[in-house]
Amino acid sequence: MKIGILETGTSPEEMAASYGSYSDLFVRHLGGVDAGLAFEVFRVVDDVLPASAEDCDGWLITGSRHGVYEDLPWMRRLKAFIAEVWQADKPLVGICFGHQIVAEALGGRVEKSKRGWGVGLHRYQLVGDCNGFGGRGGRLTLNALHQDQVVEKPAAARVFASSDFCPYAGLQYGDRILTLQAHPEFTLDYAKALLTLRRGRPITPDRVDEALAGLGAAAASTDADLVAPLLVAFLRGGAQPVASVAGF
Repeated sequence: MKIGILETGTSPEEMAASYGSYSDLFVRHLGGVDAGLAFEVFRVVDDVLPASAEDCDGWLITGSRHGVYEDLPWMRRLKAFIAEVWQADKPLVGICFGHQIVAEALGGRVEKSKRGWGVGLHRYQLVGDCNGFGGRGGRLTLNALHQDQVVEKPAAARVFASSDFCPYAGLQYGDRILTLQAHPEFTLDYAKALLTLRRGRPITPDRVDEALAGLGAAAASTDADLVAPLLVAFLRGGAQPVASVAGF
C-alpha cells in the first residue's frame, strides 16, 4: 500500500539533522508498525501537489507552522485536493494543521484560540467508537503543539476526541477521513527539543517551562504507540474497530 504524505511544513533547521523532516516522523511512526507500507512525499508547502487522488492508496497531511486562515495559494489547492480525496472515497489522515485544513475544506472553521497555546502532554476524552479509539470510553494522552483550533466542525464530522482546552480534538468523516489535533508522531525527546527551541519564540517561557516539566516527569508517557496501529488500520481499511489493540 502506498501512502501519499502531503507535507505542509518544514522541520526547523536546528532539528532536521537529528530528527529529519515532518514526513520522516510519520514514516518512522507508521512504517514501524507496518513494513508493507510505502510512502511518497509531496511538498505541498512548495506548491507540489499530486496530479490525482488516485495516485496513492491513502493520504496523510502533516503539521505546519502556518495557519489555515492565511489562505495561501497552496492551501487553496490543498483544500480542493482534500475535496477530491473525499469524493474519491480514499482514506485520509490529518494531523494538527492537517486536522484543521480538512475541517476548513469540508465546511468547518478554524481560528487562533483565545485559550492560547496548547503544548506538552494533553489528555483527551474519547467519545463513541471511531476506529477503536473510543470503544472503551477511555482517554488518550498525546503531545500537543498548537494555538489554532477547529472552532466549528463540519456537518459531516463526528467528534471522537475532546478536551476542555480543545473540544474538537479528534474528528471522523464517514469511514474514510480521520483527523487529530495532537501529534502522535512526536516522541517525548522530539517534543522536548521542539519546545526548547520555541521557548520565547513564539511560545511564552512560562508555558514552555510548564510543558517541559510535564514531559520530563518520571511517569511521562504518551499513547503514540497505541495510536500508530489504529491509524495504519484506518488507512488500510477505513473505520474498522481494532479490538486487538489494548489500552483504551
